[in-house]
Amino acid sequence: MKTPRLLSVLPLACAALLAGCTTSKPYVLDTSHTAVSQDSRVRFIVLHYTAGDLDRSLQVLGRGRVSSHYLVDDKQPVTVYALVDENRAAWHAGVSSWYGQTALNASSIGIEIVHDGPQEDRYGNLSWAQPYDEAQIQAVIALVRDIAQRHGVAPRNIVGHSDIAPLRKQDPGPLFPWKRLADAGLGRWYDEAQATHLRQRFDKQGLPDIGWFQDNLIRVGYALDRTGLLDNATRRTLSAFQMHYRPARFDGQPDAETAAILQALP
Repeated sequence: MKTPRLLSVLPLACAALLAGCTTSKPYVLDTSHTAVSQDSRVRFIVLHYTAGDLDRSLQVLGRGRVSSHYLVDDKQPVTVYALVDENRAAWHAGVSSWYGQTALNASSIGIEIVHDGPQEDRYGNLSWAQPYDEAQIQAVIALVRDIAQRHGVAPRNIVGHSDIAPLRKQDPGPLFPWKRLADAGLGRWYDEAQATHLRQRFDKQGLPDIGWFQDNLIRVGYALDRTGLLDNATRRTLSAFQMHYRPARFDGQPDAETAAILQALP
């Protein structure tokens, strides 16, 4: 009685095995030719802070609904965690725009930096007190350099989350040393001598109108409607610009120094 039952199962097993052997693709893939007209999908590098410690950051970025390609910790020695392959999109940018290109998850590398972020007082005011660790910044510079060189990312496209989403985000915050990166050739900076001269001129002749500020913010990459009004979007975008290039004061108000830096920025 046992033998017939065994024989009845064998044909089914053989059929399953044969079916598995016939699942190959119905074409031959030839990889011997490579087109010269191609480029990396990566055009932007976006820097963030985590607003949380390492353990929480790994949990959120590894198991949550957001992610980044890399996470730079704040321990000694610094460890960089590779969380998403560079050939895949990480969910770090959200609703975003830079030089007219939107939805930057598809065209960017996201780097999260372990940092506490701002502290909020009982009145809802935010303040940044924790400086970035020197070893951490050196690691970020090395990582950004490696990515920028491999993908040919232009200096103007190495930005903060606050630059590409100024109405929603403030990271990596006013304590992030953007000039350090620019001095290393990894970001854009303004002509400081020209800005000094222009500020004297604006102090003497007065400020341009709000439309001028909006036009120049758009010129240097920010997404903004030209309303001619100092509306909320314009104030938030001015604040993001100031946080990047004039972090000592980022109140979102147009002033002579901001106008000078904006005009001196290539």
